[in-house]
Amino acid sequence: MVFSSALFYAARAVAVAMAVFFLLLAAVAAGWAQEPSAAFKKPPAKPNTLTPGEKAAGWVLLFDGQTTAGWRGAYRQSFPPSGWVVEDGALKKVAATGKESQAGGDIVTVKEYSNFELQLEWRLTPGGNSGIKYFVVENLPRPQGSAIGLEMQILDDDRHPDARMGRDGNRTAGALYDLIPPAKDKVLRPIGEWNHVRILVQGRHVEHWLNGVKVVEYERGSPEFRALVAQSKFKNIPGFGEAPKGHILLQDHGDEVWFRNIKIRELPAAKK
Repeated sequence: MVFSSALFYAARAVAVAMAVFFLLLAAVAAGWAQEPSAAFKKPPAKPNTLTPGEKAAGWVLLFDGQTTAGWRGAYRQSFPPSGWVVEDGALKKVAATGKESQAGGDIVTVKEYSNFELQLEWRLTPGGNSGIKYFVVENLPRPQGSAIGLEMQILDDDRHPDARMGRDGNRTAGALYDLIPPAKDKVLRPIGEWNHVRILVQGRHVEHWLNGVKVVEYERGSPEFRALVAQSKFKNIPGFGEAPKGHILLQDHGDEVWFRNIKIRELPAAKK
């Protein structure tokens, strides 16, 4: 009788263990059946917002996702009446002729910056061309085409002819336009997807980052920098790229391009 009772309790324990095992297996299977983003990933942060940590670190939004506050047309007092729209939480350059500054024109920040870290996301349509400029100074006479400044190139490298112009790829996406080509290990998202940009400026030191990879690094005003300028389309512009401060610019190159999550933090001046 004692032996039979022991067998009974042992069998019941095994049955309970197996039931728990199959319940756990079913729960795991249910998790696997979900989309990976739902099962394992945290939901992405809402675009055009700052976390408490970013605010504490000094970050400021340059675009709130709803209005054009903080921006105006280059060489204008107000925002262009056409050519740019706010759509789906992004600043959108409406497609036009593919020519520089002919459909609304470039837009610039109202404020000027000297030492800063800028981050944003951009998205192109096939064959598109645009750019992010910094240290833009609205000198007179006004230039034909786009306002003058240092530019991080935005381009469809596979389809736009500019990718095969210039020297050694210095007009491809991520480049310091017409001066320094991006690193060969750059990461460029497919057309239609968002690319993340980080531009760091502290004193004379400048870095371009594209999708988490540093693609350009240089010193403004250095002998090497000036030698590059002397070989570029900017060679006849006195002091090109060496202004102590300037506006941030989003370029109208006549192609459809989208910008969002535009934020900046000002940095202390570099130690001499």
